[in-house]
Amino acid sequence: MQLPPPVKGIIHKRYKRFLCDIELENGEVITAHTANTGSMKSCWEPGWKVSLSKSSNPKRKLAYSLELTHNGLTWIGVNTARPNSLAQEAIEKEIIPELKGYTSLKREVDVGESRIDILLEKNGDKCFVEVKNVTLKDSDGLARFPDSVSERGQKHLCELINLKEQGIRAVMLFIIQREDVDKFAPAYEIDPEYALLLKEAQEIGVEILPYQCKMNENEIIVNKRIPLVFE
Repeated sequence: MQLPPPVKGIIHKRYKRFLCDIELENGEVITAHTANTGSMKSCWEPGWKVSLSKSSNPKRKLAYSLELTHNGLTWIGVNTARPNSLAQEAIEKEIIPELKGYTSLKREVDVGESRIDILLEKNGDKCFVEVKNVTLKDSDGLARFPDSVSERGQKHLCELINLKEQGIRAVMLFIIQREDVDKFAPAYEIDPEYALLLKEAQEIGVEILPYQCKMNENEIIVNKRIPLVFE
């Protein structure tokens, strides 16, 4: 996925969940929108480099959006509006072998009381794919999800379990937007209910696919599957 032309800066603080103050390279300090409802734990510290996009829409209150942060080792994709499009692109380009061979892709499909991100179909066979953005890195160097309690995420896992119990293929696709991790695990300490549901989902046959991206300020590419561990 090609990103908008990057505007570089340094982050000073994040506050009120959706706002952050950034010092641009020219010294100007601006407030940028942060499209991320999570805690962004392990994703920023004051003084980290960041990459922004700038909207040309004059009606927008905040022209800049936070896209990436950099911890000195890797860019981290913190814009949660990106993962579904990353997943779609990877499926259509057949980067994810487990999801190859489908002839139809639909986004945001109603299932039960939720919406599942992607529906794949071929000759009447259906595959529902829920997509989650992973940015959290723990002290052991594992990527984990979620970074805050996610009742919405729990609900999506329950829908995937229900689909699988009906004999319909169901997939949980984690898009990991940082390169300094090599394994993925649920975040037991942050959301134990989600961790238990993920294990239950795997045991019942929901496919759990953690895919890591290659990152730079111009492009994000879904790259490879990394191991799933329950620890």
